[in-house]
Amino acid sequence: MTYTPISAQPLPYHADPDAREILPSLTPIPAIRFLTTADFPPFNYRDESGELVGFNIDLARRICAEVDVACTIQVWPWDQAAAALSDNLGDALIAGLAMTPENGELFDFSATYLALPGRFVTRKDAIAGFRPEGLAGKQVAVRDGSAHATFLQRYLPGVEAVPFDSELAGLDAVKSGQVDAWFGDAMRGAFWLNDNLACCGFAGEAYFRPALFGEGFTIALPAGHDPVRHAIDWALVRLKQNGALDELYLRWFPVGFY
Repeated sequence: MTYTPISAQPLPYHADPDAREILPSLTPIPAIRFLTTADFPPFNYRDESGELVGFNIDLARRICAEVDVACTIQVWPWDQAAAALSDNLGDALIAGLAMTPENGELFDFSATYLALPGRFVTRKDAIAGFRPEGLAGKQVAVRDGSAHATFLQRYLPGVEAVPFDSELAGLDAVKSGQVDAWFGDAMRGAFWLNDNLACCGFAGEAYFRPALFGEGFTIALPAGHDPVRHAIDWALVRLKQNGALDELYLRWFPVGFY
């Protein structure tokens, strides 16, 4: 039986279902000034011609179009971007700023628009009929000290976790047959699979554990900028409903990670 990887699945609904009924902001906003970086492909980076492109760039423009306001996108170095937002040099930072307790004291955050599940990768001949319980006693690659290593220890204690210095090293170990499977960040796994679909693929379901793997991608805003945050959240709901968010995801992530 030939396995054909499923690469074109839509985004799951990350927001609370009640958010689907969110109303547009009653406080008008003239524009949204997005801040970003240019060193985080495929989210925000410069292509060969120097043009700023990426999933986040397209999403920012779609948000502005949905809200029907002017849109600017300004590039900052990563180590200065959060400070620029704090100094009100922009209205929103769309660059993957983590929703940590420290950042939560400084910023507000939009709803999650892209969650980051954990997933298993195996060789193609092991995908059919894959069951996590079937890994008991087998070797599974994980990044040393990662939340995914904690997941295996907590939920699959019978697995022999094999630590590697990086996700790529662990995935290469699956390809070479050194280990039976890899467990880690599904997005990083998808990037690797872009070039390795002949040998390997995702196996089993996606595991969403925000407490372990983080809340995923959100948009940071200066604390108290409620009209802009409300407008962005409303736009994200609308973009999911009308299919635009799924379209962007499928365009930028041809090997889907859900």
